[in-house]
Amino acid sequence: MLATKQEIEDFMKTEFPQAKCTVEAVGAQSATVRHTVGFDELRPGGTVSGPVLMTVADCGLYVAILGEIGIVALAVTTSLTINFMRKPSSTKDIIAKCTLLKVGKSLIVGEVSLYSEGDEKAVAHVVGTYSIPKLK
Repeated sequence: MLATKQEIEDFMKTEFPQAKCTVEAVGAQSATVRHTVGFDELRPGGTVSGPVLMTVADCGLYVAILGEIGIVALAVTTSLTINFMRKPSSTKDIIAKCTLLKVGKSLIVGEVSLYSEGDEKAVAHVVGTYSIPKLK
């Protein structure tokens, strides 16, 4: 692991102060992040909006990547595919559990399972690819 949980948290606070995700854990090619659901994240019908779920998944991937390759601010999402599987709770945090599947020199592929806190059934499954800038 090239960046610690604390280093990633500090980086996120500085560079992405608007982000609502908090880092729960960073491990070997993995990460867990949390997003507290509030009124602004809900859509009609009392469910968490799709864009919020995509944001949490993207954040989880980014945190796992930073843990693996270090703080590389210009790593960017090139692809993100989400499958919505069930309605998330409107009163519980969204938990993203990310695993990196392939760590290459220029691309990193990972998957994320999203859960409503306390529920073992995933609400969504996400696969994403990040482009890593060439480091000098």
